[in-house]
Amino acid sequence: MSAVLISAEELRELLATGDSRVRVLDVRWALGDPDGPQHYLDGHVPGAVFVDLETELADPPSPAKGRHPLPELAHLQKCARSWGLRTGDTVVAYDATGGMAAARVWWLLRWAGVPQVRILDGGLPAWERAGGKVIAGEESDPEAGDVVLTPGGMPVIDADAAASWNGVLLDARAGERYRGEVEPIDPRAGHIPGAISAPTAENLTATGTFKPIDELRSRFTGLGEGPVAVYCGSGVTAAHQVAALAVAGIDAALYPGSWSQWSNDPKRPVATGADPA
Repeated sequence: MSAVLISAEELRELLATGDSRVRVLDVRWALGDPDGPQHYLDGHVPGAVFVDLETELADPPSPAKGRHPLPELAHLQKCARSWGLRTGDTVVAYDATGGMAAARVWWLLRWAGVPQVRILDGGLPAWERAGGKVIAGEESDPEAGDVVLTPGGMPVIDADAAASWNGVLLDARAGERYRGEVEPIDPRAGHIPGAISAPTAENLTATGTFKPIDELRSRFTGLGEGPVAVYCGSGVTAAHQVAALAVAGIDAALYPGSWSQWSNDPKRPVATGADPA
C-alpha cells in the first residue's frame, strides 16, 4: 500500500485475512446523481458501510460557506463512530468515479488525525475487474466505534489566503468552467485571479485509476514552483487533487469553500479566459 492508494488486489488480500480492523466505506456520490444509497444497495464491496457525502461529510450549504463546508468535528466524529471506526483501524474508501468522492473521506479523516486511510485505486470498477465479490442489499449495522478525531492533520486555507496565495493555486474544475465558458451551478463564471487550470480528471487513466507517480509529478511540477493550494467547485474534487499531489510527493493545502464560496461574495474579483490573471 502507498500512503494514499490501495489497489483492488491489495484490498482483496487484506480482507481475506479476516482482519476486523479494516473498515471499508462506500462513498458513491456525483454532482447531479442523488442515488448513491441505491447504488450501494444494488451492489457493494462485502462489509462496506455507505457514507452520505452530503449529510455526513459536509455541513449544510450556504452562500457564506459554500456548497460543501467542512463538517463540524463533533458531527464527523459521531458519523465515523457510526461507521464502526475505532482508533487504529485502517480505512479504505471507494466510489465508482475514480476516487472523486472517496478522496473526500481520505482528506477529512487525515485532516481529523486518522493516519491509515486509503483510496481504492479505480474504485468499484477496479474491484470488479480484479474479481472482487459484490453483494446487494443491506448490511448489518456495525458495532459503534470509539475513534477520537482531532483537527489540523491537513493544511487548509480560507478565501483571504487564496486571494493572496504566494505560490501555485490550482483550480481543479473542468477547463470550460475555469475559463468561464459555462457555469452550471454557481452564481458567477470564471476563476480566482492568479489560479492555474488543472482539471482533476487529468489525474486519472482511461480506466479510472490514478496515473503513475512519475506522470503526476511531471504534471504538477510543470505548473509552477512554490507552495501549492487547491480549490474546485465546492471542495470535493479538490481533495482528489490533493491526493494526486500526495501520490506525487507534493504537499498541498485545500480551500474548502472553493468556487461556490468565492463566487457568492460580490467583493471577490473574478477572472475569465485561459489566462490565470
